[in-house]
Amino acid sequence: MDFVVICLQRISHIIKFAYIVSQIQSKGATKLPDMNNLLLIDDHEVIRSGVKNVLQDIFKTTDIFEAHDEESAVRQLRARPYRLIISDVKMPGSQPYGLTEYIMTHYPGSKVLIFSMNEEHIYAKKFLQSGAMGFVSKNSDLSELRKAIDMVLNGRKYISDTLSEHLAGMLNKDQFRVNPFEKLSRRELEISSLLIQGQSVIEIATTLTIAQSTVGTYKTRILQKLNVKNLVELIELGKANGL
Repeated sequence: MDFVVICLQRISHIIKFAYIVSQIQSKGATKLPDMNNLLLIDDHEVIRSGVKNVLQDIFKTTDIFEAHDEESAVRQLRARPYRLIISDVKMPGSQPYGLTEYIMTHYPGSKVLIFSMNEEHIYAKKFLQSGAMGFVSKNSDLSELRKAIDMVLNGRKYISDTLSEHLAGMLNKDQFRVNPFEKLSRRELEISSLLIQGQSVIEIATTLTIAQSTVGTYKTRILQKLNVKNLVELIELGKANGL
């Protein structure tokens, strides 16, 4: 049921994007420059299809290629160069930060823009540290996505106004509530996210290609840092904080 709800929410965002595109075009808005190849990475075909249609309206002569997980993304990366890569955060069988770091290491000429439903104030800073040029929420208007793409293609990092306000709020923690998951390292956040999704220690070890004992150590550390006693409390805390 949660999956169906999420899909419907994402489809509604795509429809909104398409509507805004038509409004911009009817007003004769200036197009962003074409940019050779673009790679769109998302595990939901309906999302890829909808976003691809929107991007084709913006970049008329750009070839847009698709991938649904880390393995297919690597195949596409090996096949041709990309000026821009737009990627979701969580996909089955994929390591969120690992894929970005792989791209930065092996294809430094490509620019990565994260486009996801996941909480911006939790993930954006860590993805920027991994080498991504920006993080755009799928709840954002098309104008915000266009702004992010424009900045990234011009070699500038994109940070939304919402994230900027959050970072400013971190300077005064008495006035702003701090998300407890921000205490975690990138690997701890990655593993806590998989635990919240219901993956077992064995499954996480397989997904991340690390030892089960290592996952167990991280699990213990995560529970201690977040001051929770068990997985049930971790899941409840994750839901309460948009993870």
